[in-house]
Amino acid sequence: MTTTSHRLSRWMVAAVVLVMPLAAACGSGGGTSGVAAPSGGIAPEVAGELVGRWAHYDVVAYEDEVMRTLIISYGFNDFSVVDGELVDATTFCYSEQLTDQPIDISLSDGATQAIRPIPTPVTVTVTDGIIRLQRPPTPTPVGIRLDDPANDALPSDPADPRIVDDDGDGKPGITVGIVVGDGFSGELYLTRREIFSYDVELSGPGRLDGVVTDESEQLVIGATDPAFLTSKAQWTQYPDLGRSPIYLRRVEGDWDCERLRSSRNDLFPPNPSIDW
Repeated sequence: MTTTSHRLSRWMVAAVVLVMPLAAACGSGGGTSGVAAPSGGIAPEVAGELVGRWAHYDVVAYEDEVMRTLIISYGFNDFSVVDGELVDATTFCYSEQLTDQPIDISLSDGATQAIRPIPTPVTVTVTDGIIRLQRPPTPTPVGIRLDDPANDALPSDPADPRIVDDDGDGKPGITVGIVVGDGFSGELYLTRREIFSYDVELSGPGRLDGVVTDESEQLVIGATDPAFLTSKAQWTQYPDLGRSPIYLRRVEGDWDCERLRSSRNDLFPPNPSIDW
């Protein structure tokens, strides 16, 4: 094998893990407003700062010995008060994938939107007047149906009857498109367990800023080329969480994915560089 082809092969192996965002939201339903918490629950004045629809932007930084990657996710967080707790209904719209190598990775909006975490209570604390939210991890299967999403093993058999076409393209699991170097291209098919959490603070009116943690896992169940089948398809988040920021910005309850995409530059900073 030539040096060039060996390098491309290693890039292709690495590329199979650069496929899904963390993070964090599209979807259905608008925000809720004017909710007063029951006695003993979240204080009404705190709820008033948080309840409603928030546009979502997060970056998860990954690296291994081959390359560094940023997975960028867009969507919405809808906060409501249920039985005195603040509940986050997170949905996804679309995602972007950036690497420091000549690899183009594509994930359809349908695949991104297939990540549907269950509505989850978040921990709300107020310290020295600063409101802080912590969302726990909620394992969410994608491309597979699991009776116990937190503990059931992902299937290794591409014929497993639990595998489903979550992105609606007629192929098993979730489809990822990959173009390497000067045009070597193909697709791989994955099942995935999406596991993310975040820690944010209210930095100003309608502004929540913080960091996101990703512990997701996935398995390759098929590919159009054997070169894509040689990896365990796992990736490690870069340990400096400052490289994995999350920004939430309050928006009106009727915002949808199309408006979020068109308003992206008005809400969020430019994408960070892969410079570590």
